[in-house]
Amino acid sequence: MRIAILDDYTNAAPTAADWGVLPNAELTPVMTSMMATEAERAQALLPFDVVVAMRERTPFPKSLIEQLPNLKLLITTGMRNFSIDMNAARAKGIDVCGTQMTPYAAFEHSWALLMSLAKQIPAEHQAMASGGWQARTGVGLNGKTIGILGLGKIGAKMARAAKAFDMNVIAWSPNLTKERADEHGATLVDKTELFETSDFVTVHMILSDTTRGLIDDRALSGMKKSAFLINTSRGQIIDEAALIGCLEDQHISGAALDVFDIEPLPTAHPLRKLSNVILTGHTGYVVQELFDLAYGQAVENVVAWRKGDPQRLLN
Repeated sequence: MRIAILDDYTNAAPTAADWGVLPNAELTPVMTSMMATEAERAQALLPFDVVVAMRERTPFPKSLIEQLPNLKLLITTGMRNFSIDMNAARAKGIDVCGTQMTPYAAFEHSWALLMSLAKQIPAEHQAMASGGWQARTGVGLNGKTIGILGLGKIGAKMARAAKAFDMNVIAWSPNLTKERADEHGATLVDKTELFETSDFVTVHMILSDTTRGLIDDRALSGMKKSAFLINTSRGQIIDEAALIGCLEDQHISGAALDVFDIEPLPTAHPLRKLSNVILTGHTGYVVQELFDLAYGQAVENVVAWRKGDPQRLLN
């Protein structure tokens, strides 16, 4: 049985789970996210019986699935993956199974980015590492307004953390109710007010047809010049070109981004050249505890599937 592990940038999978319980299994890392075309992905994945995919990295549309006659089991980290055509997989007799994910990693990363922006941590570290001292002036959080786009599980944690720092919490999303906002100590406002009054805007929404490009030039131009933007959700929720222009013109003080339109972010991408951004390479989920959980359950999924009783079946 040949198993492909996709897009494991830190090579965590081999030691995060006991793959040895799968006799005669050959484990192979495959970096499909580095491949430009679907044809390249199809060729790379053709030999494999089982594929373990990182959630919403490598897309599996019908066109790719139909080029993988050997594939019998597709496992995704997470219990949802909008980049897999579940119906096409079922039509080809491919079971798609999921794993659990840690519920706190993305929140922790979001708050770390917010604090890094406020306290200018990367610039201060670079100054100290190069022999300097006190490179920039940070800002306090006490009394500032945080605007949370999306008050789901992660957004609710952001609201609670903000309250601990004595921040004013406002929130908006297309379906957010006053009752939900009140429950988490936030004030429900409209989208325009959120962008115009927030000192920090943080994004915690699922990418969909209604959220793609939601943060456009109009929203960005309404922000305070002193404001900061944090995005750990999906890059396509923000109009990237508009954001780059906004940052280049220093219309806002800065942004911290963990997600991008194209991932991995191209080496010569304009965002890499800006001094008022903090960038991380979609590491909001990257903690050892998640790898232990997800890859451990991936092994469990393979064991159960081989017994004819697939677990955590998504299709």
